Amino acid sequence: MNMRADSYSSLHQVSTTAPPPAFVRPRRGVTLPRDRTPLGLWFWEIDRLLLLLISILIAIGLVAVAAASPVASQTLSTNRVTLDPLYYFYRQLAWVAAGVPIMLIISMLPRVQARRFAIFMAVVFTGMLILVPVIGTSVNGATRWLGPGALRFQPSEFLKPVFIVSLAWLLSLRGKDRSLPVIPMSAALTGFIAFLLMNQPDLGQTVIFCSAWLTLMLLSGMSVRLMVSLAVAGVTGLVAAYLFYPVATQRINIWLLGEGDSYQVDSAHAAITGGGLLGMGPGSGVAKFRLPEAHTDYIFSVIGEEFGLFACIAIALVYLAIVVRVLLKLLDEEDNFVILAAAGLVTQFGLQAIINMGVNTQIFPSKGMTLPFISYGGSSMIALCIGTGLLLAFTRRNPYLVRSPYVVKWSGR
Repeated sequence: MNMRADSYSSLHQVSTTAPPPAFVRPRRGVTLPRDRTPLGLWFWEIDRLLLLLISILIAIGLVAVAAASPVASQTLSTNRVTLDPLYYFYRQLAWVAAGVPIMLIISMLPRVQARRFAIFMAVVFTGMLILVPVIGTSVNGATRWLGPGALRFQPSEFLKPVFIVSLAWLLSLRGKDRSLPVIPMSAALTGFIAFLLMNQPDLGQTVIFCSAWLTLMLLSGMSVRLMVSLAVAGVTGLVAAYLFYPVATQRINIWLLGEGDSYQVDSAHAAITGGGLLGMGPGSGVAKFRLPEAHTDYIFSVIGEEFGLFACIAIALVYLAIVVRVLLKLLDEEDNFVILAAAGLVTQFGLQAIINMGVNTQIFPSKGMTLPFISYGGSSMIALCIGTGLLLAFTRRNPYLVRSPYVVKWSGR
């Protein structure tokens, strides 16, 4: 009887004095959450700064669409039907109301389930992308959409985030078995998607997909010889697009040589510079009424005219802060798949913003590409919410888990 009591006492002493191996002592001034419900734990683990930055972009987007909505409403109004000046603002508000819950629900998924969800959706939207040339809807000479009227959506927008996560999972298998031909497989899949996109045609989305794949290849540790080969192939592809892709030829000639119809770029330049540093004030823009796609592709120019160049710089800094925040989070990550997936998602997000802002400021040739979370668009908003939800899911972390021993301690402590 005494032996049992002694053994129980010793076991009880070990279990109460030895800390769990997966946790460390809480930092000074930080307490464990009292709410242990799934929602409370999610709020404790989520990157709240990243969520705040995304929320700021969504709020800015609603203000910008409200400023650009009268332009699109006036353009599409007819003698029989007159659209409300804030018609597109109300629609964008509905898309935000639908997209934000999707983003939050996806961000609550465990990493394994988030990965499975992305792979499944990548298969679904790849199948839809294959159907676009067969049953797709044409708008302005491009066949990129499926569905009629208000139900029309762009499969390539939805495919971007889930395809990147799928590629990250595929390339992460290389760390477990280097004999697996994951690099040729990822190259073949990306090439197949690029072929479907160029057939629409959609050069901008093709650049996004290929750039994200190249980023994942760099992070997965490909050889220098392969890097050089890919660089040569990329330059060759751009030259071929200029020589044999009439839309690219026209837009590059306008950008480099000033040849052809430069109405779009001239109107964007007049709008973004017309407001000066502080802008003309909300609703006071004049040059924006000459923009062909003021609420989508050229919304950054509308912001420049009505809110000033300082506002444009502030928006660019918010995008930069999101990219830097994610990359800093990955410094403390050990899971190779999570590193690849999060880096690929934030690369796609940042590159899309750079292209749109570059087009509006004439750094790049004209290309139809939305500004993430700011431009109007249902497909764009829902797809961005899916991608951001995945990004938030992969960057979730218990703040009391043991930090990686390979992380450099910059503070010097």
